[in-house]
Amino acid sequence: MPAGTPLTYDYRYDGSWDGLLCCLFETYERRELPQAVYSHEDVQQTLYPALEIVTDSNKAGRVKHAMLPKIGSSAKELAEHAFLTCLPQKELWILRFLRLAFRHGPTVMNKMTQPAVHTLNKAVLHLQHESHQYQGFVRFSVSQGALWSVIEPKNQVLPLLAPHFCQRFCNEAFLIYDKTHDQALVYQNGRHEILPLLAFEPPEPDETELRYRKLWHTFYDSISIRDRENLRLRMTHMQKRYWKHLTEMQYNPFRAGQAEPEQSAETQSGARRPDALPPDSNSILP
Repeated sequence: MPAGTPLTYDYRYDGSWDGLLCCLFETYERRELPQAVYSHEDVQQTLYPALEIVTDSNKAGRVKHAMLPKIGSSAKELAEHAFLTCLPQKELWILRFLRLAFRHGPTVMNKMTQPAVHTLNKAVLHLQHESHQYQGFVRFSVSQGALWSVIEPKNQVLPLLAPHFCQRFCNEAFLIYDKTHDQALVYQNGRHEILPLLAFEPPEPDETELRYRKLWHTFYDSISIRDRENLRLRMTHMQKRYWKHLTEMQYNPFRAGQAEPEQSAETQSGARRPDALPPDSNSILP
């Protein structure tokens, strides 16, 4: 490195939204933009030294307090939703966008030729589309009086799904487990939380659950018009990655001519993850 060249750092933070806002605070305080930003869990090979950014509630609070009056609600929401996406290097893109927003104000949303604005908008559209898809593709089962479901989204869609399902099933207790991001949306008695959940073993279905699954399979098969089936078109509107957790797309022992799917190595070996459901079925919230 030539003499006099300022040293460039990567930023490493705790993976939280407040932690990322502290990274933004540091870029202004240190008058620099890092080469990369990643969390403790996201280990990366890099040639640059890593600067540990400690989450400080005071610094994060100062940034939050300044966001709404200086950049506007639309830019603030775009940055917050972008944090939920699966966009590669999303933290660095968000920092670039927020610095641009603090410079130009709410009009930053009109600057679609700016790479940071265009990239975040595209990522958030993907998040919103996937969230909308899951509003129709979540399939619940019942165990011990509570509803549960497993999904494997690319983005962190639970915050966007919460208003829809909490309103739709306001009188129920339910859990939606995001297997991709190891977190769960839990709702009971009018309140909900999104909690970290490292493992969730779905309960074995009882006779009532199996009977309702059979009824759902029967309904699905009955409304289908065999002569008009178009599998290619179906995959266009509903990607196969969603099929794994759809009741109607799973193996049905009562459906004639359907071959039983092969068991995974984990199932064949009998290995099971520890059941993460609390033993007390009267409460699914801590």
